[in-house]
Amino acid sequence: MTSLQIFSNTIFQPLNLRRQLSPNLGQRQVTACLSLDAEAQPFTASKPGSVKSKEVIETEAKVVVGTYARTPVVLASGKGCKLFDTEGREYLDLSSGIAVNALGHGDEDWLKAVVEQANTLTHVSNVYYSIPQVELAKQLVGSSFADRVFFTNSGTEANEAAIKFARKFQRHNHPDAKEPATNFISFTNSFHGRTMGALALTSKEHYRSPFEPVMPGVTFAEYGNIEATRELIQPGKTAAVFVEPIQGEGGIYSATKEFLQFLRTACDEAGALLVFDEVQCGLGRTGYLWAHEAFGVFPDIMTLAKPLAGGLPIGAALVTERVASAIAFGDHGSTFAGAPLVCNAALAVLNKISNSSFLNSVSTKGLYFKHILNQKLGGNPHVREIRGFGLILGVELDVPASPLVDACRNAGLLLLTAGKGNVVRLVPPLIISEQELDQAAEILCQALPVLDEKNSN
Repeated sequence: MTSLQIFSNTIFQPLNLRRQLSPNLGQRQVTACLSLDAEAQPFTASKPGSVKSKEVIETEAKVVVGTYARTPVVLASGKGCKLFDTEGREYLDLSSGIAVNALGHGDEDWLKAVVEQANTLTHVSNVYYSIPQVELAKQLVGSSFADRVFFTNSGTEANEAAIKFARKFQRHNHPDAKEPATNFISFTNSFHGRTMGALALTSKEHYRSPFEPVMPGVTFAEYGNIEATRELIQPGKTAAVFVEPIQGEGGIYSATKEFLQFLRTACDEAGALLVFDEVQCGLGRTGYLWAHEAFGVFPDIMTLAKPLAGGLPIGAALVTERVASAIAFGDHGSTFAGAPLVCNAALAVLNKISNSSFLNSVSTKGLYFKHILNQKLGGNPHVREIRGFGLILGVELDVPASPLVDACRNAGLLLLTAGKGNVVRLVPPLIISEQELDQAAEILCQALPVLDEKNSN
């Protein structure tokens, strides 16, 4: 993602003739609890004219809908695996914009693709053909099980498309059925998005309950439990089974080959579709281009998004010809999806990530990182498990992970949580170096005592 340059010492605020904004919030002091040379520094402008974090945070609280419990950091620019806030403090980024910035920040080839396409053609809608969209679809088909692609703007939209395609598939294949199969199976700890259909497939009740009733007909089975799932996949009832080969938001849980192979067989026997949600785990993060390749099991539909366009909004539902044959003109659509700008950016990302040497490097760095994490963290009594593979790893704790994540941030390391809030999620840019992984592991190691401090209070 290209750097955001700040050109003014003021924030442009909306004109409001009735009142003026008058921020009076106190400045939050950040202190590091680690014995490293990465202690948080007091707020000072990185250069004349830069916007200070306090001003941004106060303004955001007045003009943006409060859906995000944001970390008190205002990021202004980035390069590689480093991010910089408005005061010039440096952070090592192991969050990647929630597994989005696979090529890090400011990748030169990505930037060139964006700038050149922006100067040529940005958007035309799907009323017309455009070259980058067709070329991206061709490359996605050529590198996967799929025969066709439907583009969207996000992961949740890709899953909404998969829901519609599954129901239309059942109706198309059983035209004489009085009630074609419309139900879905999803799993515990799943996360498929926040729009109403994808939300219905998401297991965490606190995401769904404020908006109920959500889409009916979804049953949740225990992730990885073959016997518990077997009786739920029913001919004439189940339209599709949605599963993440590796659950990201749910806590970095990986399926087994046996479980995915069972789902493949059970869906075939029941006439249901198998949908792999690879929004977070796909596109090289596991060291395979597609996460399911590690298991040798292939879906009817795969949904993608996060890293595909390197930080620009895109999603995709990849489908077999059998599924695509059920879809007719007007069955689904999008104004913005597959626009030339985002597709050209995605081509730059896909060309790099799909290279075998790039994927091998992800596997190698993933093994290395997991090894040093086990060395440095494995003996701590609060660490229950270090799991995952490639560069999607999780450190499960026996206490909430937020104090550790906060301490690491104060020491210059950006992390995420997952699961029930007790898992540290590690999803760095795929270009990260072993030296940077060493640095991250060391900061994590030295931050661990904060868990005892918080626990004793």
